[in-house]
Amino acid sequence: MATALKNLSEYTKNKTIDISNKTFAVVVSEYNPEITEALYEGVTETLLKEGAKAENIFREDVPGAYELTLGAQFMAQRDEVDAVICLGCVIQGETKHFDFICDAVAQGVTNVSLKYNKPVIFGLLTPNTQQQALDRAGGKHGNKGVEAAVAAIKMIGFNQ
Repeated sequence: MATALKNLSEYTKNKTIDISNKTFAVVVSEYNPEITEALYEGVTETLLKEGAKAENIFREDVPGAYELTLGAQFMAQRDEVDAVICLGCVIQGETKHFDFICDAVAQGVTNVSLKYNKPVIFGLLTPNTQQQALDRAGGKHGNKGVEAAVAAIKMIGFNQ
């Protein structure tokens, strides 16, 4: 569903699980920090609201979106980590760089998830403009970070 038709901060609980003993690694791109910090806030607020303990939420920063996949792999290989949430923002520019980065991150996140058999969540915004990014990082379309946290919780519960 297009973001324009759905608020990213709204969700339903169709399977309630106890996440008080679950550990979440959040890998955050340092590029576009105005956006990624807002996404991170959405993740942490949602995880805490849903019962995660603050001491069970670990943040690691990486230089850019491309590095999210290796950062996710470093976190996913830790036995104590139940889910990894990757947060970043790549705004469309004038070159094909956007396409290569977004495709590499999407494939990389999927590969890490399959390799470690645990949720690795794709929280990468891929907007055309800065304003579209702001709209999806706590603006008029909600916060993709909330959606990413909920996806992590639901995927942890999926296999229980």
